[in-house]
Amino acid sequence: MGFSGELVFGRSERPLTAAPVFGGLRADDEGSVGSWWPRPGGWQTWQFHRTAFPGRPVDVLGAVVDWTGSPACVATVHDSDVARVHGLAPGGNSWSAWLHLETASDILDRPLSELDAGVPADARAALAWARSAGAGADASPATIERTLRSHETFVEDLFATVLDHLGFPEAVDPGTTHRAAAPPT
Repeated sequence: MGFSGELVFGRSERPLTAAPVFGGLRADDEGSVGSWWPRPGGWQTWQFHRTAFPGRPVDVLGAVVDWTGSPACVATVHDSDVARVHGLAPGGNSWSAWLHLETASDILDRPLSELDAGVPADARAALAWARSAGAGADASPATIERTLRSHETFVEDLFATVLDHLGFPEAVDPGTTHRAAAPPT
């Protein structure tokens, strides 16, 4: 059984869990809340088991963007097999996309071709969002499209790959200066 819950990505000098919407949640040993390796520039990803997440993902996303004054995104993950990602910037620039289209097609009972047809627009919107965050200057829509259509074993890894391809700094193991190939598990 894989991970089910939310991944929250944003930029802050303090842990994102310090945002009022999270009510002071902290990383714990039970795996309900945990942080991934940080990315330079204050970028961070937090993983919330479904039982620890404080509300609807789009509402929490808006609260995080308001609190940080910076673009953020939330990925709702089901059993490490599929995710719906929503991104938002302070000016209202937003995007959403499915990760693992084949699985999303099965779950939603919608034709894969229908979901795939939205990928080019999703990729352009994601890239515009990344650029509003100061990332993505060298990223191409074609690379983002290929990434959104790819299928890595765990959708959490694909989420990290999407962020990498959107031009955000790569995650760094806080105990070293080595860049991470994938998020810690």
